[in-house]
Amino acid sequence: MKHRVLILTAAYGEGHNAAAHALAAAFNEDLPGTATVVDVFALSCPRLNSVVRRSYLAAINATPRLWRRIYALMDRPGFMDRGLWMLRAQARTLERVIELERPVAICSTFPAYAALLQRSAREEQLSIPHFNIVTDSISINSVWWRPGCDGWYVPNEDSAQVMRAAGVDPSRLHVLGFPVTPYFRKNDGIVTRPSLSGGAAPRILYIVNSGTRNAEATARLLLAEEGWEVTCTVGRDLALKKTLAEVAAGRARRAEILGWTDKIPHLLMTHHAVVSKAGGATTQEAIAARCPMIVNQVVPGQEEGNCELLLRHGAGALATTPAEVIRTLRAAFEGGARTWGGWSTALEAMARPDAARAIAAHVMDHVGGGAGAPRAGLSPTFR
Repeated sequence: MKHRVLILTAAYGEGHNAAAHALAAAFNEDLPGTATVVDVFALSCPRLNSVVRRSYLAAINATPRLWRRIYALMDRPGFMDRGLWMLRAQARTLERVIELERPVAICSTFPAYAALLQRSAREEQLSIPHFNIVTDSISINSVWWRPGCDGWYVPNEDSAQVMRAAGVDPSRLHVLGFPVTPYFRKNDGIVTRPSLSGGAAPRILYIVNSGTRNAEATARLLLAEEGWEVTCTVGRDLALKKTLAEVAAGRARRAEILGWTDKIPHLLMTHHAVVSKAGGATTQEAIAARCPMIVNQVVPGQEEGNCELLLRHGAGALATTPAEVIRTLRAAFEGGARTWGGWSTALEAMARPDAARAIAAHVMDHVGGGAGAPRAGLSPTFR
């Protein structure tokens, strides 16, 4: 019988969906049809979910101080238990999905599912092994671990230390990396960036996300640096794309202004540095590509840990104004690119482009008993 793995996600931030689909690709690479991705929040209440999602994006981008307070509220003990009554529709939909899919294991890249599954384990005698794939680093909200599960997959040792200190059972913490698209693993050592020591011009990638502050000002300063090759991705902002294309016209060195693109992994692997906000997926993909990151915006809460991870390991820098971005990049490439070289060396030790495959294999080992018997329904004791 073919194993079925259910991967649960939600479109609240880029990291959850990116991790879910990368993990599904890893499961399905050798055995197509093994894993399926489901967003129960979108499936159960599509209109409400769309409104809530827009409100979430508005909060993190327009009112960061408010979001910081909300994030702190979520971190309090009992938050998920008190809020489960609001997720009755999601709970019913999740039960129907499980009944339809009959999975041998459930992986979730969004923390709210753990509480729903724990309640099902109590009320419906659900005994399917469940694993949390943690998509944040260091500044990890306790909603990720307060409900019990069979195991947590964390992106780095720094995050594992945070969760151990909170009382999570160390035997159920697995430091296997953040699941990124198979492109990084398949092209590791094949797709490369030009050698700076060989005289190549630095290539700078600027990723403009929804809600990015000072986007045009930052892009204009980057395009004014004639010694660099510059690529800007502006998503679906057609007006900004047109403006920057006019600014870039006539540059001596290459400049490319892109709208929405699915080529970010390739761009990260072929550029020397990326300027972006510290989103979960972007930060982890930059690490997988060994592309040093200049963080120009940090959403309070979950993104603070992503930035801290880079700074703690000397793998990038924080520059929150357009002028600081330029000064930081200039310094990185001065003196034979000594600072940039240090960042790159640090990223070599951090990169795990095969994380999705490692997690998928580990989950199936659990299912088959090779990694120890699953312990469904157990809850850790927290300090």
